[in-house]
Amino acid sequence: MYRFLLTRQWVILTLVGLVLIPVMIKLGFWQLHRHQHKVAQNTLIADNLAATPVPVTDLAAVGRDLPHDDMWRRVTASGSYDTAHEVVVRHRTAADEQTIGYYVLTPLVLGNGDAVLVNRGWIPAAGDLTTFPKAPPAPKGTVTVTGRMMADETTAVSGIKDTKGLPPRQVMLINSKQQAQRVGRPMLGGYIEQTAPRSPGNTPELVPEPDHDSIGPHMAYAIQWWLFAAAVPVGWTVLVRRERRDRRDAAAKAAQQAAEPAEGAPAAGDAEAAAGPRRSAESAGSGETEAAGDAAPPAPAEPVARTAATPE
Repeated sequence: MYRFLLTRQWVILTLVGLVLIPVMIKLGFWQLHRHQHKVAQNTLIADNLAATPVPVTDLAAVGRDLPHDDMWRRVTASGSYDTAHEVVVRHRTAADEQTIGYYVLTPLVLGNGDAVLVNRGWIPAAGDLTTFPKAPPAPKGTVTVTGRMMADETTAVSGIKDTKGLPPRQVMLINSKQQAQRVGRPMLGGYIEQTAPRSPGNTPELVPEPDHDSIGPHMAYAIQWWLFAAAVPVGWTVLVRRERRDRRDAAAKAAQQAAEPAEGAPAAGDAEAAAGPRRSAESAGSGETEAAGDAAPPAPAEPVARTAATPE
């Protein structure tokens, strides 16, 4: 009844289904883990943004990468800007996430001689991308800035290619190690994303805080993949039942068509019985004809002349 499952077509279909089920289950767990990561990161961002600001030197140090748990922590730093070594970061978007421009990155020299990079905000791109854009000057003298502590950008983490051969004072990544070599001054690991004070006219435009409310569609994708995995055996069963029904109906139809000619042809005994009366009738007809021939009267004889010939 189910021998068709051993055909090449059904063997391939079954093997494909057996492969798809664990793959879809694994994809569902992958999306679940992404959901859990997003939720944990949102919690970390919210907690760190709500924390009381601390001095930047409490979190960052020269030659040390910023721990992930300290990202988005609010810090304060006091010192003077080194505008001679100010650079701009290419291909960055404004708060609308559409307009392309630059980040203005200026070293802030602390009281102990070390420096920390400060992302002062976003400015629009000028017409000529090969020249240094006109950026609002940094405040002179001793200043105190407040901002979010961020880890150094790398190509591996950010996905941004560190293009070489750029115009002077233009970079692709915000990286304290690269700027320390360029400036020739010790720099704290990471950088500050300035949130206060706000520049006159909001230029540069301060970088908005990261979104930490949305969780994305990852949980919905996980459920979707698991539903797909459950649908595979259900669909396979439906196809098997349909194939079995179609084959059964085809066999019944073929048997019916084969029986129809046999029902329309007369049986051999019936044919002989019908032929018997016909032969009897024909024999009777022949006998009657012969009898009629025997009973018929004989034809009259030719008359004989009784008068003798008269002699002349």
